[in-house]
Amino acid sequence: MSALKIERDGHVLRITLAKPERRNAFDADLIAELTEAFADVGDARAVVLSGEGSSFCAGADIEWQRASIDLSYDENVEDAMRLYRMLEAVDTCPAPVVCCVHGYALGGGSGLVACADIAVAWPDAVFGFTEVRLGIIPAVISPFVLPKIGAAARRYFLTGERFDAGLALRLGLIQEVSEDAGLTTEALVRDILSGGPEAVREAKRLVSERPQGVATAHIAAARRTSAEGQDGLKAFLERRPPGWLENES
Repeated sequence: MSALKIERDGHVLRITLAKPERRNAFDADLIAELTEAFADVGDARAVVLSGEGSSFCAGADIEWQRASIDLSYDENVEDAMRLYRMLEAVDTCPAPVVCCVHGYALGGGSGLVACADIAVAWPDAVFGFTEVRLGIIPAVISPFVLPKIGAAARRYFLTGERFDAGLALRLGLIQEVSEDAGLTTEALVRDILSGGPEAVREAKRLVSERPQGVATAHIAAARRTSAEGQDGLKAFLERRPPGWLENES
C-alpha cells in the first residue's frame, strides 16, 4: 500500500502522509514516495502537506531505526542521503508548500515542517529535535532547520526537549498557530492562488536565491514586462480582475 495519498484539487496538489498506524513515521517507503511526489508537482500553484491519524509525523519509524543498527558506515551515508534528498525535494519545490501540523512532529518530522514555506499548527502539536536522546544528532535535517530557528538550535538540538506550538511559532519553525489549522491552511492557499501563478513561483525563488544589486533590477524588469506582469498592472489600474482570476470564473 502507498504511504501517501496524493490528490489534485484544481490548482492545488494535496499530499497526505498516510501511515496513521505508525504515526506517519519515516521509513524507506515513505521517504521514497515523498521524494517522488515533490520531484514533479507539475503546474500546481500550491501544495498542501498534512498527515492522517493522530500525528503529522512522529520522526523515524522504529523498525527502520532497528534495521539501521546493522548498516555499515557507507550504507548509513547512503541511507542518510535518501532522507536528505527527500527534504531537499520539499524545500526546493517550485510551488509554495503549506504544511498543516497536528499531534507529534518530532525529529525528522520537525525537519519536514522546516522545509515548508508556510507551516500552520493546531494548538496540540508537539515538536522536538529529539535525536540526542537516542545517541544520534539531527545532522541531515540541520540545513533546513537552522535557517528557520537559528541560534535557538544551540538549546533545542542539545537538550532534545519537546516543545509546544506556541514556542515553535516564537522560534520561527512554524508561522501560525490556529484553533482550526485546516481552515487557516485553506485561507492561506486562497491567498496564494490570488497571486499571479508565475509571480508566486518567482517570489519563492527570490527568497531562496536572495539576489543583490543590479540582479534585483533585472528580475523586477522581467516581471513588469512579462505578459502576466503587464496584465496584473493593467488590471489594477483598470479596476478589474487579472486574467488568472478571470479564468477561475
